Amino acid sequence: MPRSFSILAVILICCPKVVCGVDAAARQFDETVAPILIQHCLECHSGTDPKGQLDLSSLKTTLAGGESGEAIVVGEPQMSLLWERVDGDEMPPKKPLADSDKMILQRWIQSGAKWGTDPLDSFRFTTNKRAGYDWWALQPVGDHPLPVVQNDSWVRNGIDHFVLEKLESSKLNPSSPADRRTLIRRLSFDLLGLPPTSDAVTAFENDGRPDAYERLVDQMLASPHYGARWARHWLDVARFGESQGFERDKIRENSWPYRDWVINALNVDLPYDEFSKRQIAGDVLYPNNSHAIIATGFLVAGPYDEVGQSQQSAAMKAVVRQDELEDIVSVVSQTFLSLTVNCARCHDHKFDPIRQREYYQMTASLDGVRHGSRDVQLMLDDGLAERLEAEIDDLRIELGELDKRVRLRINAAAVGDALPDAPLPRASWLFDTGLDDSVGQLHGSGEGNAKIANGSLVVDGKGSFVATTLLVDDLREKTLEAWVKLDDLDQRGGAVMSVVSLDGGLFDAIVFGEREPGRWMAGSDTFQRTQDVGGAVEADAKDRAVHVAIAYHSDGTIALYRDGKPYGTPYKSSGPLTFSAGKAKVVFGLRHFPPGGNRMLSGAIEAAHLYDRALTPIEIARSAAVKEAFIEAFNEAITPAEQKRRVAIQAEISKLATAIPRSKNLSIYAVKPRNPGVAHVLLRGNPATVGEPVAANGIESLVGLEADFGLLAEASDADRRRRLAEWITEPTNPLFARVIGNRLWHHHFGVGLVETPNDFGFNGGRPSHRELIDFLARELIHRNWSVKSLHRLIVTSATYRQSSRYVPASAAVDADNRLLWRKSPQRLEAESLRDTVLSVSGELNQQMGGPGYRDFETFTKNTQFYTMTDPVGPEFNRRSVYRTWLRSGRNRMLDVFDCPDPSTKTPKRAVTVTPLQALTLMNNSFVLRMSDRFADRLQSEVGDDVQDLVRRAYQLAYNRNPDEEESNDAVSFVAAHTLSDFCRVIINSNEFLHVD
Repeated sequence: MPRSFSILAVILICCPKVVCGVDAAARQFDETVAPILIQHCLECHSGTDPKGQLDLSSLKTTLAGGESGEAIVVGEPQMSLLWERVDGDEMPPKKPLADSDKMILQRWIQSGAKWGTDPLDSFRFTTNKRAGYDWWALQPVGDHPLPVVQNDSWVRNGIDHFVLEKLESSKLNPSSPADRRTLIRRLSFDLLGLPPTSDAVTAFENDGRPDAYERLVDQMLASPHYGARWARHWLDVARFGESQGFERDKIRENSWPYRDWVINALNVDLPYDEFSKRQIAGDVLYPNNSHAIIATGFLVAGPYDEVGQSQQSAAMKAVVRQDELEDIVSVVSQTFLSLTVNCARCHDHKFDPIRQREYYQMTASLDGVRHGSRDVQLMLDDGLAERLEAEIDDLRIELGELDKRVRLRINAAAVGDALPDAPLPRASWLFDTGLDDSVGQLHGSGEGNAKIANGSLVVDGKGSFVATTLLVDDLREKTLEAWVKLDDLDQRGGAVMSVVSLDGGLFDAIVFGEREPGRWMAGSDTFQRTQDVGGAVEADAKDRAVHVAIAYHSDGTIALYRDGKPYGTPYKSSGPLTFSAGKAKVVFGLRHFPPGGNRMLSGAIEAAHLYDRALTPIEIARSAAVKEAFIEAFNEAITPAEQKRRVAIQAEISKLATAIPRSKNLSIYAVKPRNPGVAHVLLRGNPATVGEPVAANGIESLVGLEADFGLLAEASDADRRRRLAEWITEPTNPLFARVIGNRLWHHHFGVGLVETPNDFGFNGGRPSHRELIDFLARELIHRNWSVKSLHRLIVTSATYRQSSRYVPASAAVDADNRLLWRKSPQRLEAESLRDTVLSVSGELNQQMGGPGYRDFETFTKNTQFYTMTDPVGPEFNRRSVYRTWLRSGRNRMLDVFDCPDPSTKTPKRAVTVTPLQALTLMNNSFVLRMSDRFADRLQSEVGDDVQDLVRRAYQLAYNRNPDEEESNDAVSFVAAHTLSDFCRVIINSNEFLHVD
C-alpha cells in the first residue's frame, strides 16, 4: 500500500473530525484558512492538471498530497510539505505570504487541519489574478452619504461632493467655471451633436436670469436632435448595421426602423428599464405593439452568416448557430451588465466569477432569438404616437382615481338593501373599451387573438389571453370574481381568471371543467389547494354571462360562488398562497403559463374584479347584483363638477386617440422567434459534445439578485426572454443602473468613471470614483429611470461646468485628469464633425426618420458589392446617423476620423491623430464642396466686405468674434487666396475640431 494512502486511511479512521469538522471549526476554516488557500494557492493547485499534482481545493485531494509527498501531516506543521514551502517563502512563488497568514496556516495544521466548505469555491474571493464573488461591481448599489468637503461653496449638486472630496484629498483644486460661450458650445455638442446658432449664443450670454443655464439644458434636452445625438452612442454598442456582413453582406432594406425607434425612445425619455426590456423581449411583453416589436432589432442588429446558416452540414450549421448565440449573449450581457459572459463559452470564466454552465443558462434565455423580417403596423409618426399614448395613460389614471372616489362615496352612503353595498375591488377590468384596470395599475396586454368586442374580452381557447402588469403589492387573502359567457360547455381546464407566478409554477384560478366536466373549481398548481366542491353542472353560461367568484380566506378556507350564491361546499386547504409584489400577474383566459394545451378558455369575459381580502357571502351577493344598480347609483353619487371633469377626460382621451397618427404596413428587421428547445452545456464549447441540460437563468454572482428564473428547461421563448428582461432590469440588480450611469458619464467627459464601459469585471478598468457610480445609479432609480433627468444632473454639476484650462501643477499630480480637476477638451466624433460642416455651411437637411440616405452604389454578383460615392443633393445632407450603415462599405471621411466598424460593439471609440485626417479635411470632395457652400452662405448673409465675412465665419464656426490679430490675418489670407479656401482653413482648425 502506498504510504500516502495509508496515512490518509489512518486519518479518516482515527480523526473523523478532519472530514466533517465541527461547526465552529468549519466556520473558522471558511473565515480564515479558506481565503488564504483561494487567494494564494488554488490558481496553481486545482483543476484537472494541478502543479506538482497537488490539488488544494478539497480535503481529500489535499490529504492525498502531490508528487512530492504529503502536503499536510495532521497536527505536525514541521512535517508538512505545505507548511515547509510556505514557511520558507517558496510558495507562493512570486509573493510570499504575510506573517499573519503563515501563522493562520500553521495553527490550522497544528489543531487538526479541520475543513469547512468542501470543495473550496475558487470564485469566492477576489485574488490578484481574478475577481470573486466579493468583486466591487457585483455588490449591491450602496447608499453612500455625501462626503464632507471643505470648499462646499463650489458644490452645485451631489456629484460635486464626491468629486471634490477626491480632489481635496489629493490637494488639488477644481478649475474655475467656464464662460457662457464655452458652456453653450459644450452643451450643444454634448446633448445635440451640433453647434449652437450664433443667435442662441448671444441670447444665452445676455440672459440675466439666475436659472438661465438650467433653462438652456432643459431646452436642449427637449430638442429632437437630442435623440439623434444619443442614439448614435447606443447604436455603437448595439453593433447596428444595415447589411448582413460576412462574405455576401446583403443589404437589409428594413433595419432602419430600429434606429428610428431608439431615437424616438430617447426623445420621449422612455424609462431606461422599459427601454431595455423592450429591446430584449418587447415582442413578448407587448405583442400587439409595433414599437415594442421593432425594439427587438437590438438583438439582431449584428452580422448574420447567411451562408453558414444555409449550408448542408448539420455539424457546421450548429457551430454557426453557436457563434450567433455568442454574439447575442455578448451584446446583452455587455450592454446592460458590462459582464463578458461570452468568455465562459468553452470553460469557466478565467477572470470573473461566471461558470460555463451560467453562460449556457443565458444562452438558453436567448435561444429562441432568430434573425428575420416581420410585418407590423407602424405609426407614421412614432414619436408623436408615443407621446399621445403617454398622455392617454395619464388621463386614464386620473379617470380611475375619480371613479374610485365616487365608488367609495357610494359604499359609504349605502343604507340597508336599497342599494347593493358592493365591496371596492383592488383592481377592476370592465372590458368596455380596453384592457385597463379601472381602479388600479394592473393594466392588461393582449396575446394572440385576444380582443375587445361588444363590451367583453373575447378569448378563443387557442393561445389568446390577457396578462396584466406585475402585482404592486403582496397578495395572500383574496377574492377572484368575473362575469363570463362560455363558447362551449364541454371545454375542459381553461381559466376565466388566474393570479399566477411569472414562471407559471404557482397559481390560483377560476377554472372550468378540468377535474369534473361542466363544473367550476378553484384551480391551483398540481391541485395543491383544489378540491371538488359538489357544485351543479353548468347549464346557462353558453346563453348568458354568469357570475363566478372564489374567496380565499386567511385560514385556508376556499369558498366558491355562482351568481352571488354559494356554489357547492366550502373546504379548508393547506392555507392561502402568497403572491409577491413584482413576481406575479393576473391573467384572463389562461390557467397558468406557458399558454397552450387545456389551459386556455374559449368565451367572453364581461368584467372581472380582484380583491385583496376574502369577501363575505353577503358582499359577494351584493357584488353579483350590483352591475345594473351601480350604474344608477354612480350617476346619483357623482357631483356635477366630477361629472363635468369625467366627460372632459373621456372627450380628451377620444380626441388624443383620434390624433394618434395612422399606421402603415411595414416590413421590419427584428427578432423572429422560434421554439428554442432544450439547451445544453457544450463541453469545451463544441456542439458535438453535449453535456447536461440547462434551463434559462441569470448569473449567480450578482449579489442580492435571484438568478433562478423558476423555469423548466422546456420553457417557451416568451417565458425565457420575459424573465431575462425582468431579471436584468430588476432595481436590485447591482450592475444595471451602474452601467448606464457610467455610459452617460463616459460620453459627457470623454472617459467613464470606469474606463471600460462594456467591462466592469477584473479585466476592465477600476473605478476612479466608486461611490459616485453608486450615487448616479441610485439617482437614476429614484428618478424613475429617467435618462434625461440623469443627463440634467450631470451637466448642471460644478464638475461639468469647469473650464478646460490646462494647469501644469494639477497635471503633474493627475496627468489623465481622472480626478476631474478640469473639463477635458474632446474632439468631435466623425459624425458630429460631418454634421457640423453641414451646419455651418447652411446645408444641413434636418429631416428626421425614415430610410437612410445612401453614399454608395451597389451591385450583386453572388455577393453584394459596394462602391463608395460622394453624392450631391439635399437628400444626402441629412445628419450622419441617418446614413445607411454598411458593414463592408465604409465612408472614407468618417472612417479616417475613427468611425467604428458596425460589425462589432464599440462602447468606447478610438481617438487617433493621423496625417490622413489632415489630408481628408484638405482634399476630400465633400469638404471642398461644403467650403464653397460655406463661402456662399457668408456672402449671402453679409455681402462682400471681407472683415464682415471673416467675422461672420468666426461666429458660425466658433461662436465668437475674431480678435484683431486673427481678423487681420484672415483678411490677408482671403485677399491672397479665396473665401472658399479660407472656409476650408476654418474647417481644418483645431478650434473647429475640438470642444472645450
